[in-house]
Formats: sequence, C-alpha cells, structure tokens
Amino acid sequence: MMMMNRAIRSVVACNHRRLTASSGGIGSPRSRLIHHSSPQLLSGKSDSKISSDIEHTPVQTLNKSPIVQKLWKTRDQAKRRVMGKLTMGDGEYSEVSLAAAELIAEGRKGEYEPPSKLGKHPRESEVGIMYEFSKDQYLLETYRNPYGEMRFGKILEDLDALAGNIAFNHVEGNPLIVTAGVDRIRLRRRPDINANQFLSGKVTWVGSSSMEIRMKISANEDGSDEWLEAYFTFVTLHPTTKKAIKISPLIPETDEERVHFELGAVKAQAKRAARKNKIQIGRPLSDESLKIDARAAQLLEQAGPLLKMPSLADPNTILMNETAQGNAMVAQPQARNLHDRIFGGFLMRRAFELAFATAYLFGGDKPRFLEVDDISFDKPVDVGDLLVFKSRVLYTMPDGGNLGHYVDKHDGLPLVNVEVEVWVTCPEQKKAEVSNHLYFTFALPESKTCKLVLPANIDQARRQAIRMHADEIQADLRP
Repeated sequence: MMMMNRAIRSVVACNHRRLTASSGGIGSPRSRLIHHSSPQLLSGKSDSKISSDIEHTPVQTLNKSPIVQKLWKTRDQAKRRVMGKLTMGDGEYSEVSLAAAELIAEGRKGEYEPPSKLGKHPRESEVGIMYEFSKDQYLLETYRNPYGEMRFGKILEDLDALAGNIAFNHVEGNPLIVTAGVDRIRLRRRPDINANQFLSGKVTWVGSSSMEIRMKISANEDGSDEWLEAYFTFVTLHPTTKKAIKISPLIPETDEERVHFELGAVKAQAKRAARKNKIQIGRPLSDESLKIDARAAQLLEQAGPLLKMPSLADPNTILMNETAQGNAMVAQPQARNLHDRIFGGFLMRRAFELAFATAYLFGGDKPRFLEVDDISFDKPVDVGDLLVFKSRVLYTMPDGGNLGHYVDKHDGLPLVNVEVEVWVTCPEQKKAEVSNHLYFTFALPESKTCKLVLPANIDQARRQAIRMHADEIQADLRP
C-alpha cells in the first residue's frame, strides 16, 4: 500500500509539473520553473477561470509581493493535491489525478508519510522563478529602492518563500516545515534592476530531520552570471505532535552537488560544536569558550578609557550603546504566512531595513549591503504580537576585512556588523522574549575609515567576542 501511495503521488506530481513547470528549467529537465505574471495581466482569462483562481488563492497571499504570491499559490495547490482537498475543474486534470488524490486522502489522510529510504536527488526539489523586470513595470516598482537599485529587503521575503517551496518538494506527505535559520546570504555584485533576473534553488544537504537549501539569483535562466547566494536551514515536524521527524536522504549526482553536500555536512558539524561550546550556567567552560571569554576581557579593557575618562579617550572609538536604534509595531494579519503565523520573510525585511538605517546613521555614508551573516528563528511570532526591533552596531572593521572573493568588492572598505533583535512583548503580563537574532554586514564605500565600536560591559564584550569568533569560523568555510 505504501508503494502504491508513493506511485500515485508521483502520478499526481507529474500532472502538477505539466501545469506549473517548464521543461526548460535550470540544471535538469525536471526542475520547476514558475512563470510570474502581474495581476493586471490576468484579464485575458475567461470569467470562470478568474473565479476559479480567486477561489483557490490563499488569502495569506494578499498584500505580498507578486513573487511571494505566485510561490505561495503554487505551494498551496501542490499541498491540496497531495492532501486530496483541491477542487479540480472538469478537463483541467486527468481522471488519474482525481482518483489518485481521493486514494491518498483515504489511505493516509494526507498528514504524514514516512520518508523514502531510497532517497531523493537534488533536482527533484529544484524550483525557479523569473523576475521579468524588463517588461513588467509593476514588478519593477515593487523592487526599486530610493536609489534606483534593488530593494534587498523584498529579496529576503522571496528567498524565504522559495525555500519553503523547495523544502516541500523534498519531503513526503505534508509535514510541518519550519525555517530553523539562515546561515548566510551574500552578494557577488550589484544587479541591474532594469534587466530580468532568475531566482532558483534546491536542497543541497539533508540530515536526520533537517535540510539545507541553497538558492541563487542569476542574470540568466541557465544559472550563469550568478550575483547572490543564500543558505537556509529547515526542520520538519510531525503536524500533530510537533516533534522532529525523519526525512528522505539526499543523493547528490553531479560533482557540484557533491561539493555542496560535503560543505553542508561541515557546516552542520560546526553548528553542533558551537552549541556544545555555548556558555551555560553550571557547566564547565570548554577551551573554545575560554578563548572567547579571554577575548571579551581584552575588548572590555580596550574600552576602559571611554568608560573611565571619555574626554581623553581616542575620538575614533565609540561605545556600543551609542549606536543603538529601534522601533515597535503590532504584527498585523496581512503579514501572516500559510500557517497563519507572521511570515519570516517579513521579519527579515523589517530587520534589514532597520539595520541599513543603523549603519547609515553610524557611518554617515550610504552603506552597501554585503551579506547576512546569520539569522536564528528562536520563537514563532503570532498575529497581534507587539514586536520591538532593537539594533546596534555590534563591531566594526575600520581598516576593512576579508569576506571571501565571492562578496561584492569590499577590499579596504570599512565594514560594519549590525545586530538586530526582534522581541515579542506582552505588556499585560510584563513579559518579553526574543524571537529572532539577525546579523548583517555593510561596507561604507565612500569612507576611508570608521569608528571602532567597543563594549560598555562584560555582556556586550561577550556578544562581540562570540560574533567575531562565529564570523571567523564562517570565513574559513567561504570559497
């Protein structure tokens, strides 16, 4: 019965691919290419077709970017087919698809299917979508920032949405897929917003219940002229128990896929080591933690003149407290995702825009975004939550630093690392919890140097030391 279910699911998937995918996708003939069309281009459909689309368009897609709308609608349709809950119009799907959907719904109720022991290939999860900036003025205006360049906060939303589609393609059945974190997003160059761009990605590494997804944006559909890469980590949970569940292993096929798989394994090992070395009350410090503590003590000592005799301190230094910025908002229902919680991409965009403003106010020079160093999703955010965004310059490299050859030209430029915390607060209960930590790196392209940021207390010194150490480890993994 299990083999039959899988076979039927394959039939359903094949019918779905014929409707939503292009045979000329990137990487292999099986990769899914989602064609984007702006809302105003739907007028050519018949009235009945438009009504059908509205009926099956998730309400959560409203007020989202055109790209997120298309990705979420595609994922929702795929889930409905797997669950056997999508009302399929006459002639739109084959009788095999209808029968398959009904059998799936009766046989396993569409909630959870054990993973395939045989594994899956990266190409089976691959998804791509085109930004048709050259002929879609509505799309162009959605992504243009005040300086006539790409609005990267919107790109962060799209990356989160695309990663969800990719993760869904790899799992069996319909488990709960959760964003665990963002390992890195970095820019190779500044894109031309007036030219078409192609966003694509696939699963590159799989553990027991987690998977790493690599995405990229290129100027060409074949993946050449790549200018952005991003790594997201997802975990899969049982929809009822919310406990981690196993997922299908990954079978790399090409040399490039094997390289990415091995890199994913190295990064997963580094994350486990970082969790093990994390300072905890009542537990002896590891050698790594002792080194971080020693570095924190040195940073605090360096801040001594600013703390004890500020009028005589080096004018090119500044305390971390003096770089802080923040804002607050109530999480509105228009920002929710397909699970009716606040969309992670929305939180990333808001955090990025605050980090950009923080770096701008600090450096006095319009910052150039280089990379996202790390994003953690520690607690879900619900509609109606009162959110407080706090940012500060965590540390700087006044004389520049090495972010790897991939990153946009930054040699010799002052670098600014900004930390953003997102707090979920409840004034009635006098309670506040951190939901996200986000770290961004900017360059100051028109400046020769910048002030050195120093800690005002031991807690800030440890934060600086931990982040510096983490970035140095990540630098060792950069090609």
